[in-house]
Amino acid sequence: MPIETSLTRLLEIEHPILLAPMDIVAGSRLVTVVSRAGGFGILGGGYGEKVWLEQETAKLARLSAPFGIGFITWSLAKRPELLDVALAARPSAIMLSFGDPAPFAPKIKSAGARLICQVQDEAMARQALDAGADILIAQGTEAGGHGASRTTADLVPAIVDLAAGHVPVVAAGGIADGRGLAAMMMLGASGVLLGTRFYASQEADGAEEAKRRICAANSGTTVRGIIFDLSRNNVWPAPFTGRCLVNDHARRWIGREVELMQNVAAVAADYVAAKAAGNFDVAAVIAGEAVGLIHDIAPAAEIVERIAIEAEQLLAGGRNSVTAPQILSPSLGGGGSLRM
Repeated sequence: MPIETSLTRLLEIEHPILLAPMDIVAGSRLVTVVSRAGGFGILGGGYGEKVWLEQETAKLARLSAPFGIGFITWSLAKRPELLDVALAARPSAIMLSFGDPAPFAPKIKSAGARLICQVQDEAMARQALDAGADILIAQGTEAGGHGASRTTADLVPAIVDLAAGHVPVVAAGGIADGRGLAAMMMLGASGVLLGTRFYASQEADGAEEAKRRICAANSGTTVRGIIFDLSRNNVWPAPFTGRCLVNDHARRWIGREVELMQNVAAVAADYVAAKAAGNFDVAAVIAGEAVGLIHDIAPAAEIVERIAIEAEQLLAGGRNSVTAPQILSPSLGGGGSLRM
């Protein structure tokens, strides 16, 4: 019983599950698998490495399933020509996060792509809607990587109310299983955007040690702040800070950010060397608060299926636990769909 929502109808996908455009980690291989599994894969355009973007979009141009490409908006503003590279691959949607989407919206719309905007408060949501956003991502502070301070459970219904049914709202932050999808839909969301759960997948382009650390992490072992950005000398505009796993480097500098700023050149040099060497006691593993729910490095298609089936059962009242989420309840029968 696939869950049908305004999001699945708009993007022409089977499951209301979107892959977060994690910089470099969400490469064409992961996007392809998620989209073919019935979700919506979004390539992580990130800061805009042109050669990488050209290579990855060339592979996606052959993908028959719907997919998207995501950018950090304030970084794309420095290299707007990269949007042309992305649109040449004929994506179903372009996702913009962390900045005003208005300068890019006309070109995206004229190319026939949907505009997805990630927002962290109502003011950003209004700005996105004014720019012509087709889908809003309500990103809570629980999300890995960059974000702001509002919790997912607080932000999602607020953005749903603001959107007033005009565009689908997707929840992001702290979601890693079917319980999260079902819960967000009860708050009015039309789907979910997942990052950390897909980072710990076989097809993600992240380091295997980073994936292992995500699986080994317990709940409450991530931190949001500026240490990660200061350490690589890449400070973001307010109000955005970064969330990653707590490691030795974070423990050293938490509460000593001013001192870190005073020694940023030396710290950054050590950080870059550690990242190149795969030393994640220093280099950050970007992950969200859902790490406590992630225990395996699974195929991405299996992750999509698990989440979809579990959410379907929960929303249909088939069960109220997470036991054997891969098995459909006999009481659900076959065929049909859950319409939301």
